[in-house]
Amino acid sequence: MPRTGAARIDRDRWLALGLFLAALALAYLVLVHPWWTVPMIEAGERLQTLQERELRQRMQLQQAPLVAQRLQQLRTRQAGQPGFLPESSAELATAGLVQRLEAVVAQASPGNRSCAISNRSPLSEPRRDRYARVVVQVRMRCGSPELAAVLHALESGAPRLFVNNLNILSSRGYFLPGNAQPGGDGGLDVSFDLSGYLRPGAAATEVTRAP
Repeated sequence: MPRTGAARIDRDRWLALGLFLAALALAYLVLVHPWWTVPMIEAGERLQTLQERELRQRMQLQQAPLVAQRLQQLRTRQAGQPGFLPESSAELATAGLVQRLEAVVAQASPGNRSCAISNRSPLSEPRRDRYARVVVQVRMRCGSPELAAVLHALESGAPRLFVNNLNILSSRGYFLPGNAQPGGDGGLDVSFDLSGYLRPGAAATEVTRAP
């Protein structure tokens, strides 16, 4: 009997201890874990995320001088390329194309005696590739030698210009500004598209057709 009573007492003690541990576990799950452990874990994860973000930002700041140097080198290299139009917008580039055309025509035919521009109008060009294209539709009346000089000067100079959709019609009798009499044989009625490309990164705003 004493042994049985002692065994029962030990069993009751272990049972009480188990119930106490189960109560502690339940109290932890109900009271401590959702109100303390979970917020601490979330705070630790946020802290780790912020530390990683700060590390990335610090590395980016350390690379900023190198990035700025590479950007300046790229801009310098692009500035040295004569292929692109120097203007920063499509409107300015259009005006530059017209001025270039007028200068070339004036050089080929001083006083517009044998070559004159009758029409020049900007042409809206939809953006199809990475480089914005600026186009001016041109119509002229020229003699054959003057036309050859104009086309050669336009396509061989800098910045790089392009002559597309060239149409040439012969006119037996034609008038030019400053001439009282019509010209003789060999007069040409010429139309073409004069175009160039804006430098990458330029503000390529839309060019509208002139009325």
